Amino acid sequence: MMPHYPLAENFFLPILHGQGKGQRYCIFYPAHPKVQCRGALIYVHPFAEEMNKSRRMAAMQSRAFSEKGFCVLQMDLFACGDSSGEFAEARWEIWKSDLAFAHQWLAARTTAPISIWGLRLGALLALDYAQEAVGSIKGLLLWQPVINGEFYLTQFLRLRLANDMLRDSKENTNGTRAMRESLAQGKILDIAGYEISPDLANAIDSLDASKMYSNKMHLRWLELVDDLSRIMSPSRQRIVSAWQNAGVDVETHFLQSQPFWMTQEIAECPDLIAATTAIFSRVPS
Repeated sequence: MMPHYPLAENFFLPILHGQGKGQRYCIFYPAHPKVQCRGALIYVHPFAEEMNKSRRMAAMQSRAFSEKGFCVLQMDLFACGDSSGEFAEARWEIWKSDLAFAHQWLAARTTAPISIWGLRLGALLALDYAQEAVGSIKGLLLWQPVINGEFYLTQFLRLRLANDMLRDSKENTNGTRAMRESLAQGKILDIAGYEISPDLANAIDSLDASKMYSNKMHLRWLELVDDLSRIMSPSRQRIVSAWQNAGVDVETHFLQSQPFWMTQEIAECPDLIAATTAIFSRVPS
């Protein structure tokens, strides 16, 4: 039987210094051997369980990129997936450091221009990293980016309230305010099986996409919506407008589909893969 391309390479990248010492699990998809490498991407996965729900889509898109001459590096960030560390030890700065290591590894592997591809909170992490990245970044690919860390964290904390109600828990969880007070007191919270430290929560709380941009790179924003007649919400449109007013080159695309990162069963969105691949295929490397 003929091998299926791309032949993905699985490996552990050692991190020998810094706060997040250990290994990072990586998957590298090389450009198809019959296609000249046009570019490279670093995939930044979403937060907590959204990461697991999105693995299939990330793999499908990586293979599609490979077929068109783009190589892709996927990395499980510190304390995520199969990488070293406990989730309670996860910190935003460690994750940005992980992206720097991924960037260095990929730059040593290829001379092709490198872009960052982030999904959900991973898109916000990609934006934050890109502002201060040492190496050159050609552009950002944002899949359904989180735009406000405080709002996102509140939604995540509500998962605990939902779980408590399902278990008829008698614990004193008087809404997200009580949980935020616990975090302010230095307590680690268990939310849907993920232990969130006050440091990580505070870092996420402070994130605001409207203040995170670089006018030196091209941004491609792809959004899944329920109804194509009502595409981008006013809050998200304000972000795009703020970036454009700051001179950022932004293009937005909308597709009608279910949010695969939060469905009960693993879901696919072939239209998103087709659109993303087409967008990258038409842009010169």
